[in-house]
Amino acid sequence: MPNDFNQPVIDEFRANRGRMSGYFEGARLLLLTTTGARTGTPHTTPVGYLPDGDRVLVIASAAGSDRHPDWFHNLVAHPQVTVESGVFTYDARAEVLTGEERDRLFARAVEADAGWAAYQEKTTRVIPVVALHSLAQGGPGNINAASFGEAIKVVHDAFRRELALIRDELTTGTTTTTLGAQLRVNCLTFCQGLHNHHTGEDTVLFPLIAERHPASAPALTRLREEHERIAALVEELRGTLATTRDPAEVRAEVERLTTALEAHLTYEEEELIPLFDAVA
Repeated sequence: MPNDFNQPVIDEFRANRGRMSGYFEGARLLLLTTTGARTGTPHTTPVGYLPDGDRVLVIASAAGSDRHPDWFHNLVAHPQVTVESGVFTYDARAEVLTGEERDRLFARAVEADAGWAAYQEKTTRVIPVVALHSLAQGGPGNINAASFGEAIKVVHDAFRRELALIRDELTTGTTTTTLGAQLRVNCLTFCQGLHNHHTGEDTVLFPLIAERHPASAPALTRLREEHERIAALVEELRGTLATTRDPAEVRAEVERLTTALEAHLTYEEEELIPLFDAVA
């Protein structure tokens, strides 16, 4: 039976490909579909998440209830789940973390959002942390779009949204930590698939376009060169976030990445979306 509170959130999330308004605007949110432990039927729940390298973490807080949420019992019984990020939909394997790993990652979640600590204080149960490992080769890859051209625009808009959120983390966050921005960079590269997106273009889509549209060769060469530059900027930003507490230095790195990536996205859309659609 659908939850009366969750359903409008699910509907807005799907209709706007993950872009939320109101209370959830800018939140790290995904849709998690589990298989009912007793019924065997699918259940979809909006949950907060934390990017962690090549996986995402979800926390079974149930707002501090003394009982685990139903979705947690479901994934313990049936660890294969479906994740919707707004842009991507993919199957994942759920792993309940334990011991030191659970404690370390819950502490990281608390550092990013003190609300998790408030939930833990309300209950005597240990709030579980669950890692979701994508089963798609190379990371999330099923794009919620009907054509090549639409897929490019959908993914690009997700990158733009994540860049805006990174800037917001640095503008409105505390001056003593850059963790929020660091997590956003992790999400930019994995949750939204920047690396996989560029790799797929370089190895599959660009050769196909070059074969069918030889005149596009100069644009494709420029885009490949920009992919290398953007990858280097991402790594520089990641290194800065890991080694400095100076917000001004981090903001400068973010602006360098933002300027380069936004110019790249605009150029690619102008030059190649008509060709993507022609290939389709």
